[in-house]
Amino acid sequence: MIQSRLYIALLTALMLPACKSPQRKIYTSECATAIKFKKVNFADLADSISFYDKQYVQVSGKYLEGKNQSALVNDSTYTGKGETQSFWVNFTQDCPLYLMGKRIGLFETEDGEYNKISNRHMTIRGRINLEKKGHNKAYSATINEVSYLELD
Repeated sequence: MIQSRLYIALLTALMLPACKSPQRKIYTSECATAIKFKKVNFADLADSISFYDKQYVQVSGKYLEGKNQSALVNDSTYTGKGETQSFWVNFTQDCPLYLMGKRIGLFETEDGEYNKISNRHMTIRGRINLEKKGHNKAYSATINEVSYLELD
């Protein structure tokens, strides 16, 4: 009896860390607080981008950053070749994003280091601008006025 209880307790202790989900981090700004955002999936936004021009949307994807790159891509179909089915993300100082409940900016961590957000899945809210297409006009559109970002 004691052995079976000990076995169950040990098994439970080993399984608990596997059940822990990664903590989501939500960053918000004081811009566009009264705006209603249209939730749209990535494929629909890419396929109907002209319909969403100048509209405020919420979309999810994988964020990639690098030299001359600040892009939201469809994490299930992105091949790394061409950006025509991805969006330039324009983070600006006009709408600084802060970790909810704290005054820690998006690009800094609690220990003062640079927050690495590349290759991470995110949900983002912003305004679509079809006229601006990012670096070398290689993207479908730009997501401006980013006021919400949720990192998985």
